[in-house]
Amino acid sequence: MSASPTREGFGVRSMTAPLRRVLVRRPATSGDWLAAGWRVPDALALVRQHDAFCALLEGLGAEVEVAAALDGQVDAVYMHDPLIVTARGGIPLRMRKPMRAREPGHAREELERLGIPVVGELPEGAYADAGDRFWIDERLMAIGLGYRTNQAGAEAVAALVAPEGVAVEAYDLAHDRGPDHVLHLQSFISAVAERLCVIYEPLAPVRLLDELRRRDVDWIAIDRESYDAMGCNILAVRPGVVVMVDGAPAVRRGLERRGIEVHAYDGSEISLKGDGGPTCLTAPLLRASET
Repeated sequence: MSASPTREGFGVRSMTAPLRRVLVRRPATSGDWLAAGWRVPDALALVRQHDAFCALLEGLGAEVEVAAALDGQVDAVYMHDPLIVTARGGIPLRMRKPMRAREPGHAREELERLGIPVVGELPEGAYADAGDRFWIDERLMAIGLGYRTNQAGAEAVAALVAPEGVAVEAYDLAHDRGPDHVLHLQSFISAVAERLCVIYEPLAPVRLLDELRRRDVDWIAIDRESYDAMGCNILAVRPGVVVMVDGAPAVRRGLERRGIEVHAYDGSEISLKGDGGPTCLTAPLLRASET
């Protein structure tokens, strides 16, 4: 039997249902930025931009839960990746990037602090980042297989969500710029409404595009310049209302032509320096329509 998102403060089965509750983590202000793949940010601006981002989410109706910074763990501000929340609870993942290996344990601590049950964890050798997860609909989860998520990880997630009536379909990701440059499935696709996405087609698996066409899902195709400006990393706070990094004007115009309400934030330090947009900064805890 499938489960539905609850009104108890958790439950996610969609990329676009109204974002009621979300978890973020304050940024570390020092650490080995270069080893983590960052361009060294301005620490004060990093904190200021994160605070402004949280205020934007609150202004758009989300309850923002804030986890403490993890000293020296500069990637930990990208709270999306170490866990998945489903209708039954949270799944702390197992991260393949050595500098992020401790983050799922800290994510578990946050789930427990917030009263969200832990559904299960991934076994040794099974790796997955939540950036490789995309809800096609409430019963079908896409998982990208690449340098951060392997087949064992996809199978482990599939086993944990199966009791909810959720199936998992895995898609091979491109090599792109290699293992040192993160390519998640969500790097090249974002849902902005129930049947509308933004996609950078050159990196998208053909099978995934065919599945979207079969479901009559339309998309806005973007160019490489927009992709490099994080124009494909877009957070829907409800269908037709989105948050994106300020700096991809062509994507913003394309969205607004389709009737999408766009809220842009200054991510020059918090997002562009670390290659993590609004989806990366947020771990949705509850997405649900009002009852």
